[in-house]
Amino acid sequence: MTVNIQNLLRENIKKLTPYSSARDEFKGEASILLDANENAFGSPLPVNYNRYPDPLQVKLKEKVAQIKGVPTENIFIGNGSDEAIDLLLRAFCHPGVDNIIIVPPTYGMYEVSANINDVLIKRVPLTTEFQLDLDGLAEAIDERSKIIFICSPNNPTGNAIHREDIETLLNHFKGIVVVDEAYINFARQRSFTQELTEYNNLVILQTLSKAWGLAGLRIGMAFAVTDVIDVLNKIKPPYNINEASQALALQALENVDEINTWIKTTVAEREKLVKDLLAFPFVQYIYPSEANFILIKVVAPRELYKFLVDLGIIVRDRSSVILCEGCLRITIGTPTENQQLLKALQEYLPTSEQ
Repeated sequence: MTVNIQNLLRENIKKLTPYSSARDEFKGEASILLDANENAFGSPLPVNYNRYPDPLQVKLKEKVAQIKGVPTENIFIGNGSDEAIDLLLRAFCHPGVDNIIIVPPTYGMYEVSANINDVLIKRVPLTTEFQLDLDGLAEAIDERSKIIFICSPNNPTGNAIHREDIETLLNHFKGIVVVDEAYINFARQRSFTQELTEYNNLVILQTLSKAWGLAGLRIGMAFAVTDVIDVLNKIKPPYNINEASQALALQALENVDEINTWIKTTVAEREKLVKDLLAFPFVQYIYPSEANFILIKVVAPRELYKFLVDLGIIVRDRSSVILCEGCLRITIGTPTENQQLLKALQEYLPTSEQ
């Protein structure tokens, strides 16, 4: 099914004249730059940051395109994936009128961004197997439903969402389907990026924060048809990715082999940690994961969480999240960190059954 992207857009976004920066109006090489009111003397840092960065991150997109196999015109670079989430809501959802659909338990920023933008949230919980409830989604969709957010592999559950279920939505939903693949590098399931030519209502989110180890740089990516990418570029802040982040990300992207080694180590440690944790009597269940974390169901989760905090070991208490009652989320650390966690758990004796 082909979706009319222009019909989905807010009227004010269609009519918007984007801010034109100095670096938008001039492209190419020059010896004297007197157009952007920058400090011509440089900066007090070892590397000069006195010039504004490339507003469209052309070199970074070219490198991402080479690695991901996606044309540069289908790539948006954001200040983390959160910027793309916010921009999608601002572009396609009329405040107080339109709605989005989320499938909890899921990544919390979809809901936060919707609330900031005054967009109604419809919740269709995952099944007990943490898969999409297609009947529930069909019932929730109405003429004001603009975006469905799906995280796969899902956070906080760690599992991949069935591909055929996502394809069903793409084929029948007349809005945008966002597939958040923040953890795709750790999964057996292949990315949806190769399906961009089949679905013009598909937006894929990825990040350099997880497998690439660049969480501190805040580099997120959105992949979509040019009609969507052009809108995101139109409404984003003019210089949304700073020069240092662009340069460091480019440098990191030269090290694909090292990243692949880290991914293999993380997956192997994940499987080992699951096996070791199941030996503890207070661990009731560990959910299958295709991410760099695991969700474990335990006796007295809050008590165990506090026990670990007191030892300086921080995990995530997810016991109050729908369908995650009694659960902690544990990121896969280095082999040494994982062993320290196991050693600490050997000293733990639950005193309650909360």
